[in-house]
Amino acid sequence: MTLVIEGPLALRMQRAKAARDRASGREIITLPLLAARLAGGFIAPVGTDILYPSIQAALAGGGFRDIGPVANLPGMPRAVLQSLDAAWRADIDLSSLPGDVPRFADLHLLEMRIREHLPPSRRLPRDLRDDAMARVSLAEPLLGRVTLSGIIDVDSVWRPLLNAIAQQTEVVWDLPGQTEQSWFNGVTSRRELSTPARFAAEVCADPKSEAVEALRWVRQLLSSGQAKAEDIAIATTATPDWDDHFLAYSRTAALPIHFSHGVPALSTSDGQACAALADVLTGGLSQERVWRLFRRLPDRPFLNKLPKDWFAGLRRRAGLKTIDQWREALAVARPERKSGDVAEHILLPLLELLARGPDAAHEAGQLLLGGPSRIMWEEALRSTPPHAIALSLRALRVSDGRDPANSVVWCPASHLAASPRPFTRLLGLTSRSWPRFENDDPLIPDHLLDRRKLHVVTTAERDRRHFEVIRSGTRELLVLSRPQRSAKGSVLSPSSLWPMEEISQKRDRIPEHAFSEADRLLARPREAGQLPHVCQTQLCWRNWQWESALTPHDGLIASNHPAILSALGQIQSTTRLQRLLRDPLGFVWRYALDWRSTRLEPEPLQLDPIAFGELMHELISGAITRLEPKPGIARATADEIENAISAASAQILSLWPLQRTVPPPILWRHTVNEAARRTSRGLASDDPTRADTRSWSEVPFGQDAPISGELPWDTTIKIPIAEAGLVYGGRIDRLDIRASGEGAQITDYKSAKPPPKIQRIALGQGRELQRVLYAMAVRTLLPEVRTIVARLIYLADDPAKFELRGDELESAVAEAIAYLVAAVEILRSGRLAPRWEKDAHYDDMRLALPADRESYLRRKAADFRSANQKLSKLWNSST
Repeated sequence: MTLVIEGPLALRMQRAKAARDRASGREIITLPLLAARLAGGFIAPVGTDILYPSIQAALAGGGFRDIGPVANLPGMPRAVLQSLDAAWRADIDLSSLPGDVPRFADLHLLEMRIREHLPPSRRLPRDLRDDAMARVSLAEPLLGRVTLSGIIDVDSVWRPLLNAIAQQTEVVWDLPGQTEQSWFNGVTSRRELSTPARFAAEVCADPKSEAVEALRWVRQLLSSGQAKAEDIAIATTATPDWDDHFLAYSRTAALPIHFSHGVPALSTSDGQACAALADVLTGGLSQERVWRLFRRLPDRPFLNKLPKDWFAGLRRRAGLKTIDQWREALAVARPERKSGDVAEHILLPLLELLARGPDAAHEAGQLLLGGPSRIMWEEALRSTPPHAIALSLRALRVSDGRDPANSVVWCPASHLAASPRPFTRLLGLTSRSWPRFENDDPLIPDHLLDRRKLHVVTTAERDRRHFEVIRSGTRELLVLSRPQRSAKGSVLSPSSLWPMEEISQKRDRIPEHAFSEADRLLARPREAGQLPHVCQTQLCWRNWQWESALTPHDGLIASNHPAILSALGQIQSTTRLQRLLRDPLGFVWRYALDWRSTRLEPEPLQLDPIAFGELMHELISGAITRLEPKPGIARATADEIENAISAASAQILSLWPLQRTVPPPILWRHTVNEAARRTSRGLASDDPTRADTRSWSEVPFGQDAPISGELPWDTTIKIPIAEAGLVYGGRIDRLDIRASGEGAQITDYKSAKPPPKIQRIALGQGRELQRVLYAMAVRTLLPEVRTIVARLIYLADDPAKFELRGDELESAVAEAIAYLVAAVEILRSGRLAPRWEKDAHYDDMRLALPADRESYLRRKAADFRSANQKLSKLWNSST
């Protein structure tokens, strides 16, 4: 006996049924496999694994009259397969179409080329049908009694074969409805039309809510014992709008949901390995992409050969976007690896392969991927050119590993119509989906060939047939569902198949049966409110939204908290002290609790202001270091200064890409040139310096270990602020000392736009605390110096200079100490509160505050001002 079915769900369910019935000798096959069995001689229908390479080879041959301009586009192989498959199913002989139409001539040429590239055992549908017709006299001994089960319609290409088989042996078509098939010469057996014992129609908010309600419905059926998993089905005409929701929710719900049409390949670990490799090949080398690839490789055969310390010395912030940068970075880091250059010999050949881009896709896949990931990679390469493999991977679907015979099935309606289930839920019954609109074929539009000749049955009629078959095959319960709005928020009208009576399911309703733990807690708010983390969340919400007083969720802690005392007892940097002065709560987050904001390292088109400032400082430091001690920046000519800046620029140009992410090469060179231009103008606009002055850059002090080199002091000496109980260290941007030792000049360079020159800047609301701290350090480390000048030099646009000296500097030092004492008292008191920070580049951890930050700060402004009162004068100061 031979049972002919259609679709993957029917195939697997019929095979499970045959196993349970112990039906030995029952053949369960599709129509193409039926023809292949008759044709014999190891002949098989051609699959996409053969067709896609053949189509790509046919397109590469060129010589087309119409499709030549688009023949090399990424989606062309898929479009060609779709059009040719439609023509083959409709039993259209392409050679019989008018030859004066260029499009028909091109398609016929493609078909001939594809046929030439096929293996001897593979056949196109029409050729397979003709081979089977030649041996149809053997139908009875080969096939026995033939039964068509669950098939609604038969493509035109197979109809002559079925009628020929019907003349040799009994062919019974178990029609699942009242469809007329006048062309069929076999025996027709019609199922009696039936209606479900129970029926319901539910309106949900959107596709996501539909998926939630469907899973609640499944949980209800399973938990109540009304149905087994293999009796339940959820379907719609096209699944993409719901796939992601079912994929995510079914995992959290631990429900046995089988995707008969497969799950997205990118939702699996093997698919992610393919995506990581595609990202490197199409996007180019970068350290982030290479790391992602190595983390995603399933078997990691390549990584097992690498030394464990192969990455030692590589800066994680470095872009490493070219093979030369990788080669140089690995060479520079070689002393930090115990394995020496072993990692370079293994890693660099692979990186050279990846640097070739999409052209190396086949070779890279064979080298790095294995098992399922390699199968996915090769399948993706068949349908698109290598440079568009990301698109192919996005559309690729793979088996979810579940058996439909013991699972709830989520599938397209066409699959379910071939194998209905007693309990069915149909989703998306809107005018857009049930039935769907019909679109033109991509290569054979209606104005070239009548659409009804290419597709005998319209898409709308096919969807209606599927609906009727599913409804008549659902014995127990049929639930129809539709969303009121699409995922984008547009209003959707109901389908013409939608009944008049409906039930509205609100998004926030309490379900009778929850599908997951989170859904269960939603249904039982009292029980959820007893969970510790929910209680804390509710308390935090109340404190943020309704309490006007300072609370622990705002920053209130015990006085003299050990974590605070520990943070204050450490050696402070000038940056830490600046944060302490400007944002005491932020100081606690960063240095007491060790919170760090997520640092994203994208591929920037320009450096952010902080990074550009670091670039300027390093450029100035490199130039001064090259000029000191001979000839000395005070004695250097303009040409010597320019040469020093150029040498420092060249070094930064090559070294920074090995240490951090920088813009693309052209923009990176422009950025360094702009920094060099500003540096040149800034140094040129400096006041004339006496010839006996010695200059240093990035001068360290208060370090844990001594630093070698000719420096003006012992770099391990820490600078105390006795009044505040603090000790600090740091690096001075530039220090100039006269040979007599009686005078010193401190320079703090800024890359930002300068304020108006008429404005007096002392502490700058705490932003310019560093130069005052530097002056305090010089006074402590060089007690013989009588005159100290602390300068701010802004290098953006026209350089601007702001100086503190004499009594003005003494006043700024006294103010800084007083405010630091006040900040320490705030921290020790435990009354910490956020401050209203208007500088968008400063508050990098604002995510720790409520989303509606402005309203929150206004609501608690009085208590926050009271907590920060000792520093409010500084923050509101114009100087």
